[in-house]
Amino acid sequence: MTHDSRLWWQHGVVYQIYPRSFMDSNGDGIGDLAGITSRMDYLAALGIDALWLSPIYPSPNADFGYDVSNYTDVDPMYGDLTTFDEMLAAAHARNLHVIIDFVPNHSSNQHPWFLESRSSRTNSKRDWYIWRDAKPDGSLPNNWLSLFGGPAWKLDPLTGQYYLHTFLEEQPDLNWRNPEVKAAMLDALRFWLTRGVDGFRIDVAHFIMKDPDMRDNPPNPNYKVDTGAYKSMGEYDALLAVNSIGHPDVHDIFREIRALLDSFSAESPRYSVGEIHVFDWAEWAKYYGSKNDELHMPFNFALIGARWQALVARAIVEALEKAMPEGAWPNYVLSNHDEHRIASRIGSAAARTAMMLLLTLRGTPTMYYGDELGMIDGVIPPEREQDPWGKRVPGLGLGRDPERTPMQWATNPNAGFSPEGIQTWLPVADGYETCNVAWEESDPHSMLTLTRHLLALRRANPALNSGSYATITGVPDDCYVYERRTDSSQFLIALNFSSKPQVIHLPDRQTDSAHVALSTQLDHDPAAPLDLSEFVLRANEGLIIRIGD
Repeated sequence: MTHDSRLWWQHGVVYQIYPRSFMDSNGDGIGDLAGITSRMDYLAALGIDALWLSPIYPSPNADFGYDVSNYTDVDPMYGDLTTFDEMLAAAHARNLHVIIDFVPNHSSNQHPWFLESRSSRTNSKRDWYIWRDAKPDGSLPNNWLSLFGGPAWKLDPLTGQYYLHTFLEEQPDLNWRNPEVKAAMLDALRFWLTRGVDGFRIDVAHFIMKDPDMRDNPPNPNYKVDTGAYKSMGEYDALLAVNSIGHPDVHDIFREIRALLDSFSAESPRYSVGEIHVFDWAEWAKYYGSKNDELHMPFNFALIGARWQALVARAIVEALEKAMPEGAWPNYVLSNHDEHRIASRIGSAAARTAMMLLLTLRGTPTMYYGDELGMIDGVIPPEREQDPWGKRVPGLGLGRDPERTPMQWATNPNAGFSPEGIQTWLPVADGYETCNVAWEESDPHSMLTLTRHLLALRRANPALNSGSYATITGVPDDCYVYERRTDSSQFLIALNFSSKPQVIHLPDRQTDSAHVALSTQLDHDPAAPLDLSEFVLRANEGLIIRIGD
């Protein structure tokens, strides 16, 4: 497949915006849609291809927009539908696509649907949510647990039944086995597609279909055993969530969603990516569909939780390449609104190499706002903590506030996100005085400068955005070297994952003409030849090497 035949989401780069934290246009300390519009030139100049916006729907904000009270409107704190249309038009005018979050597993408990559903056992919307009686002995309907702590069942005193909430009790699970629910949710997607959005990121996509018999989850035999997992989920890990999420019927739903997206794709290709926390590659790959007729991509989170080691990263990439269904397209992500920032996880120097990795692997990269600056996690005083997950399950480091701090635009107080003197919804992270757009734009060696060079090089060279991938062996264990190529061009990417210099020997390529197209240090002469039989990678350095003239 040539570069020209690929769709925008296959050769492009997605940039995630957490709207509360991107740009405050009205001085209330909270980011908004007009703020995003005001920064559209920056986004276009960065070199990305699409924006993904975390939820902007009306919400009581028990979980900051992931508790939706209206699927077809905009929360007043962000603007209104007119403001959204203006933002969308500004993006499209700059050839930027817009992806919005879709939250299908649960609504807010303040959604009119749920208010009706809980009003009586005979209400016409009673079966829009998952209600169950207690067991004969008075115990909960089953043993399912909430990801945010405690049982997943809440007793409603008015009707004497329990409703299911996989997350907060303010987030009751919708019943996708009810055809009316499915029709209403597809109508919500249709509303935004008609408005012109280019696709959806589907929140906890595999959660929406549960075991119809509501059987207990079995115990986890490895509970409290150190398995090297990235995150401990507390008591939620005590059970294996084999019945409460991911029932095979979910694939039928995704085929219907895909058919809806395809019906709008004649005017412009529409796109779906699902939040799928499945780490068995064969099971993960099923979400593409047996005929590539489900999600365009299930998100691949493997690199987020992995140790920063060359052999580990290489093994993940090779496993993914092996698992990919024919005709499907891979993807990678290193940070998002639920995970600590990459610069905090592995250090600022290594984060430069990580950005080169992300933007040169085969597949669609998703960047997180501020990572192009090297932003670090914020330090959140207890009295400023916002995230309900961290508050409900203290001591496990599950709070997500640190990675959601305001975007750093300038050197002045509040980092140019809000006017000076305004208390921002979360405090600005330390180091903003030099880690900000204004400062880094003037620094030829900054992380922002590097990211812009990486994105420009990726966009200009089909080998880097849609070419084939092959691992190069025979290199030091602390290094990861791979090839990207098309019939007409070829690049080697050489990455040093260690804090010590490494010598690379590629004697079988010593006759190749090679030049450094880009170094993470931004100090190589692109005209100078490189001897592939022996060259040095400095500490934490990555090189993109052009092969041939």
